[in-house]
Amino acid sequence: MQLEPLLAHIDPEGEIPPVDQWHPAHHGDMDLTISADGGWVHEGTPIARPRLIRLLSTLLRRESNGEYVLVTPAERQRIQVEDCPFVVVDADRQGEQWWLTTNVGDRVCLDARHRLRLSETPAGDVIPEVPVRFGLAARLGRNVYYRLVEQAQAREAEDGSLELGLTSDGGWHPLGRLEASAQDDDVAPCR
Repeated sequence: MQLEPLLAHIDPEGEIPPVDQWHPAHHGDMDLTISADGGWVHEGTPIARPRLIRLLSTLLRRESNGEYVLVTPAERQRIQVEDCPFVVVDADRQGEQWWLTTNVGDRVCLDARHRLRLSETPAGDVIPEVPVRFGLAARLGRNVYYRLVEQAQAREAEDGSLELGLTSDGGWHPLGRLEASAQDDDVAPCR
């Protein structure tokens, strides 16, 4: 499948199209993989153009069966995603809210609809992810994770363990559990 017909008449700088409302009759598979580090690879070749990646990301959704698809009004193409399709590359605090920015340009406020959730990566690490749109999530990038840990607070979790996290928009957003160091009484975030 060629990318050009799929992308005709889509503006990468415009708003996110209503891909959740599109249910085309034509279905297929595309040789496109989003790697765990957020890289996009088409037919074995990394896509190096950020505008093209942004454009493709606006057509992406996750189906109820867990499949990832690029969708237009005319067709739906299944792709492969190794972990979360997006990576959080920046975070900033504005008043009582934390805002996260993904590698494809989405900005998400940590709030009741966009809560950090601890989940396991394919490598077996437990790292927070946040819902972005249309069933898609972004995994916290390593640098952002450690920046947020520096700003985090500790509190007791429901199971009695200590948990690190942030308060944003009045809600708690976990970054990880704390465990005692084997060498001293310090605590360190599990990652």
